Amino acid sequence: MVKLAKYLKPFLLTLVIALVALFIQAMCNLNLPYLMSQIVNRGLIHRDPDSMAFIIRTGIFMLGITLLSGSASVAVGFLSTRIAAGVARNLRHDVFTKVESFSSKEFDAFSTASLITRCTNDITQVQILLGMGIRLICFAPIMGIGGVIMALRTSVSMSWMIALAVIVLLSLVMVIMSIATPKFKIIQALVDKLNRTVRETLNGLMVIRAFGTQKYEKARFDGVNTELARVNLFVNRVMIFMGPVMTMIMNGVTLLILWVGTHQVAAMSMEIGDMMAFMQYTTHIIMSFLMLSMMFMIIPRTAVSADRIAEVLDSELSIRDPEDPRSFPGNARGQVVFDHVSFRYPGADTDALRDISFTAESGLTTAIIGSTGSGKSTVASLILRFYDVTEGAITVGGVDIRKLAQQNLRSKIGYVPQRSVLLSGTIGFNMKYGKKEAAEAEIREAAEIAQAWEFIGEKPEQFEAALAQGGANVSGGQKQRLSIARALVKEPEILIFDDSFSALDFKTDAQLRRALREKRQGVTRIVIAQRVGTIMQAEQILVMDKGQIIGRGTHRELLKSCPAYYEIASSQLAMEELA
Repeated sequence: MVKLAKYLKPFLLTLVIALVALFIQAMCNLNLPYLMSQIVNRGLIHRDPDSMAFIIRTGIFMLGITLLSGSASVAVGFLSTRIAAGVARNLRHDVFTKVESFSSKEFDAFSTASLITRCTNDITQVQILLGMGIRLICFAPIMGIGGVIMALRTSVSMSWMIALAVIVLLSLVMVIMSIATPKFKIIQALVDKLNRTVRETLNGLMVIRAFGTQKYEKARFDGVNTELARVNLFVNRVMIFMGPVMTMIMNGVTLLILWVGTHQVAAMSMEIGDMMAFMQYTTHIIMSFLMLSMMFMIIPRTAVSADRIAEVLDSELSIRDPEDPRSFPGNARGQVVFDHVSFRYPGADTDALRDISFTAESGLTTAIIGSTGSGKSTVASLILRFYDVTEGAITVGGVDIRKLAQQNLRSKIGYVPQRSVLLSGTIGFNMKYGKKEAAEAEIREAAEIAQAWEFIGEKPEQFEAALAQGGANVSGGQKQRLSIARALVKEPEILIFDDSFSALDFKTDAQLRRALREKRQGVTRIVIAQRVGTIMQAEQILVMDKGQIIGRGTHRELLKSCPAYYEIASSQLAMEELA
């Protein structure tokens, strides 16, 4: 939690004003019992001709103090809420910004469900603590210490009762904290697990239904949900237990004060008003401990949340921009060169790529084909610098990509992933995602090249047609074509298609590739595919297996020189096409 204290710095002035108002409120509250005791002692017990005037004067003064206390309380509530909301806003901004800068390695370390929880639930916990903490953590000690001082001024002989109450209360708080604190880490871990389970179920709902495993998924969800409810219930029981015990202690001390106080009043060693004031000060002290105990219940949970937030903010980025990034030369084209590149995923025992070398020339198509797990998509991830190479180098436009700013590198690349990702909004919003200032004519041209205009044009709203989250209201092929169109609108020098034609029918596939060759002639095209028909016309085809290039050449050359390619082709093409 100490690591997050810097987020209070912009609100220091507001915090100081809140603390001053809090101090005024506490001082007002501490003076009210004393003034009441004076009314009882001087105005009611020891009556004289001036008693009524004294009662009225003191009563008006008490009313003024009460109004001042109320005003200070409102100010503290407003200011503490403002501070808490501001800190939470800045935390969310910084966490979100940090997550946006994560490479794939960091995303692998933090699950998506965990990051969502940290950005929302954990920050909300910090906000709740700040909102309550400024009012309670600071207010309770002032009231407690002030109550002890005022009680001792009222009657030293009964101070042992306060000491007894404090010892009992401290023992109770320590026991309850020792029981409840370990459970808060378990709760946060279970919330992560529950979020992950829900996310997996919703994302894979169609597969779950297709395999008829709803009962299994329901049981899996119920298991996590029940465990979370059980731990939450345990913690709540412990916290609820504190309230009645505190009330019992407070009532017990009150009875003890009345019993001892009446004897002292009878012995003329104490005034009735002083006994009443002592009772109220003791109540203030016990209530202060009650407030602190409530905060002690929240603090461990918030400490866990704060540590989880700090984990994200303090995580070291494996991919950073260089201190003095280079720029692309003025005559740089979209040439991509792999120079003896090897790569191993974090935590893996073997290399995903081994000694890969090839050149993807501008204006030509370089295709990559191979079995599942051969490392095809890893090549795309390395070009985009989602990971850094383990050995060797990758250059784009003649510059090592590690010497470029990531934004500069990716501005040259249009990427279409295997799984289409569309955002909720309009079709036009999604297509202009990489180039906000794109004109409608540019969007229309990209849609025509991607073969998406045929279904966009049928919609009355055309580019203003709404897309549901994840493109749920369009088919898989339409989503893929929109993703391709989005990359084309950007007008990049390099286009990377990571198995992006798999959802297209053969006719649309052929039309799209023809349009790309005709209207994006100067662009470097890197096509990762499973279908031989998609890459037959490529100027260079790389055949990969187990992270190595085992064949390279044109379609005709590979049919003769690469048995692995011939095997793939013969399983997909007719004998006439192989001849």
